[in-house]
Amino acid sequence: MATTLFTPNTIACIWDFDKTLIPEYMQSPLFRRYGVDEPTFWNETNKLAECYHRRGYHLSPEIAYLNHLLTYVLSGPLKGLNNKILFECGADIKFYAGLPEFFKKLKSTVQERPEYQKHEISLEHYVVSTGIAPMIRGSAIASQLDGVWACEFIENPLQPGFLQQNELAIDAAAEIAQIGMMIDNTTKTRALFEINKGTNKNPAIDVNSKMAAEDRRIPFQNMIYIADGPSDVPSFSVVKGNGGKAYAVYNPAKPEEFAQIDRLRQSGRIDHYGPADYTDGSSTAQWLRLHLHQICDRIVADREAAVQARAARPPRHLNATPEEEATLRAAKAPKQSSFLEES
Repeated sequence: MATTLFTPNTIACIWDFDKTLIPEYMQSPLFRRYGVDEPTFWNETNKLAECYHRRGYHLSPEIAYLNHLLTYVLSGPLKGLNNKILFECGADIKFYAGLPEFFKKLKSTVQERPEYQKHEISLEHYVVSTGIAPMIRGSAIASQLDGVWACEFIENPLQPGFLQQNELAIDAAAEIAQIGMMIDNTTKTRALFEINKGTNKNPAIDVNSKMAAEDRRIPFQNMIYIADGPSDVPSFSVVKGNGGKAYAVYNPAKPEEFAQIDRLRQSGRIDHYGPADYTDGSSTAQWLRLHLHQICDRIVADREAAVQARAARPPRHLNATPEEEATLRAAKAPKQSSFLEES
């Protein structure tokens, strides 16, 4: 039973991006714009850690593609790339069927019944991705999002001695040069705890602060995490292990993705899975609506139980009105047995 009078009434759907909301990698429009051969880029990226290891260097695989993008900028193929161009490329990202309209429909789902409206239940959508934040913010789904965790780049890095300068030079020819934020498959879980504790809504709350469960803005049991594969196992585990729901999607055109997701289900990593199809009649759309309703029903039950358990009945007036006295006498009067009862 709920331990606070007003239990949390916000739900969060937390989405991976590549291969979850879109069928390709989000960088594809960027490569097409610059005429870069995409298979070559990813093949090189996948070989970087091994090649550097032979030269005595250690490279985190999670940071490899970001470094290689910067190398492409420095060496010429992506020369002039900046955050504005990344944002513009986001507009060319193509989504799976049903998106982005489905996000808006899900928000309406938690307002469908009078009891949900009475308790002011709301739904928030978040993207937590190893992709590039400006591209997500420039995409068609951005207006439906309540927050984005993804990788970011810095243009024109501050030079040594900048603290002693009163004015900093502004270079009109901005170009990305450093990694500003890196999200990998493990640090995704930090984003989950930031959503859970409300760090994203109140910067005064540190994600590492110790907080009682009842003080957290969105309990894990009010979360659904939706992603596409084994790389999301840490996030699936955090959400599912703390009472939330974990749902995986696959591309219906790729049988190998179905087999991969089915193995996650068999190993207990996820609650269920379905095609990356977000149209009204799809099994994925129906599953998400069903479980949003179940979360809403639990929130209503918890909040109403909390009021009954913790709000005492008010005292009556000592001097009752004649009408109140008559009502009390009638309630206390012995019940008159009928002829049928006596016989």
